[in-house]
Formats: sequence, C-alpha cells, structure tokens
Amino acid sequence: MNSQSADLMDEEPIELGVLAESLGFMLRIAQVHCFEMFFDRLGPQGLKPGEFTMLWVVRLNPDIRQGTLARWLRIKPAHMTKLVQKMVSAGHLQRRVPEDDRRSVHLSLTDEGETYVAKHRDEFLTFHEAERSMLNEEECAELARLLGKMTGFRREAL
Repeated sequence: MNSQSADLMDEEPIELGVLAESLGFMLRIAQVHCFEMFFDRLGPQGLKPGEFTMLWVVRLNPDIRQGTLARWLRIKPAHMTKLVQKMVSAGHLQRRVPEDDRRSVHLSLTDEGETYVAKHRDEFLTFHEAERSMLNEEECAELARLLGKMTGFRREAL
C-alpha cells in the first residue's frame, strides 16, 4: 500500500453518496491508486506506465500504425505524436512511412528499445502482480473480464 492510501486509513471517512456506485468515479480512483503504486515501485527507475505500455504493445505488434495504437490505448492524437517523438528521441522507437500510404506512420522498436523493454519486463510484470494484491485470484479474473467487456478489449461471449 502506498503512503497516500495509508494516510487515508487515518482520515475520517467521507460520504460519497451515489459516487460510490459510479463506475467512472470508482475506475478513476482505482486508476490513480494503481498509478501511485506504480510510481512508488518503478518511478525511481525512470519507468512511466504510459510510456512503457506503449513500448510493450509496439513490441507485441511490430510495424503497428500509430493511429491504430493511439485508438486502442485511448491516447489523443496530439499527445500520441509527442509521446512517439519522445520515444524516438530516446532511441526506443522508429517510425516508418510506407510508400503506398504516405499519410500513415508505422511504429517498431529499435534494437535499443527491444533491450529497454527486455530489461524492464520483469519489473513491469511484477508490478502487475502487486496491483492485484487486494483481490483474490477469482476476483481479479472477474474484474479483468468485466473491464474487458466494458472497454471492448475482450470480445468473447460474456
């Protein structure tokens, strides 16, 4: 548990009313909690969740179109452009503009990017195990299934 969450345990409880039933509100609070945990554990190593996630997905989908990646990860085009430029400047990502479609940009990891992802893979995946620590295995599976259904990431019959 991170320090901010621990501090809340010492606070007086507050009334949330219908917000306690709001999926959007609770998802936002859960996201903030997970990001805090991430930065507590991996921030000192320079890892940022959005950056590493993007590199991870590009690694799994070499030559992916930048627009496709942005849509799947729900990253606004202007922010995606900046993020890609940052990763290109860091030497982790390469852009390729296909001859047959000059409007699209395809992304792949550089050798340095492959090394970076491989170096931090275990830390990243270990963190994902830690974020599941407040739920049992069955609860984690059910939450992942429901979030997949809600986001459209999982299309199997639910």
